[in-house]
Amino acid sequence: MTRYLCALTCVSRSGYYAWLQNSEKHAIREEQDYQDYLLLRCIYDAFKGKIGYRGLYMALEELVVTPMNHKKILRLMRKYNFFAKVRRANPYKYIAKATQAHRTVPNHLNRAFNQDEPGKVYLTDITYLQYRNGQTAYLSCIKDVATREIVAYELSTSLKMGLVYRTLDKLEETLDGNIHPEAMIHSDQGVHYTHPEYQGRVKKIGLLQSMSRRGNCLDNAPMESFFGHFKDEVDYEEACNLRELREMIDEYLEHYNTTRKQWTLKKMTPAQYRSHLIAA
Repeated sequence: MTRYLCALTCVSRSGYYAWLQNSEKHAIREEQDYQDYLLLRCIYDAFKGKIGYRGLYMALEELVVTPMNHKKILRLMRKYNFFAKVRRANPYKYIAKATQAHRTVPNHLNRAFNQDEPGKVYLTDITYLQYRNGQTAYLSCIKDVATREIVAYELSTSLKMGLVYRTLDKLEETLDGNIHPEAMIHSDQGVHYTHPEYQGRVKKIGLLQSMSRRGNCLDNAPMESFFGHFKDEVDYEEACNLRELREMIDEYLEHYNTTRKQWTLKKMTPAQYRSHLIAA
């Protein structure tokens, strides 16, 4: 019957006996996979599904002596069908066109995002946040390209120029006169950044201004990426008022800068990576 059944199912007899001999090993591996899945799922649920295989690997490093290989984590995610929640493209995102009264500047950065000197290149942008009862707030951030730290940010219910002015003031306060001789701040061609008053303030601080090409969000990709991660990981839609939203943002940015490890920063936090670059 064995020969007949093997022929019926197009399986060789040697292959069948090899599988039979290793069936115990397969069962042990399946059980191990399931136990590892339960551990990963526990971390995944703690992050509300807003974590990928790299994040799971770095979280495991803090929990176990010998973490799983990142390839195994990815295999288990595929096997048990649980993945990081992917953000959707923002259909309302646009880049405002400059008027004749405003002036654009060249793209001095030219996507040179691989920097190894903290304080040399900053990126800035504004994103909108819609929370309870259809309320809208606007978050302006400045990011250090080398360390990926958010070095200054401001939240407002208005898109008036004060939003970016206060963000610049906070950057200047953080720098405290320690300006890199080649310091640069890069943005899109939004109406805030082409405003003559804003450009004058940038020069006064001692920064070279750079702008993306019109309609090309990839020229400011790391800033866009940060906003994407922020919206993935923060339940800002649940905020009942501006105070709660502000608390959520303060808490997340403290976490982002000081405790959230990043795979491409040698598995360090932005703050740790800044110390690493300065020491090097």
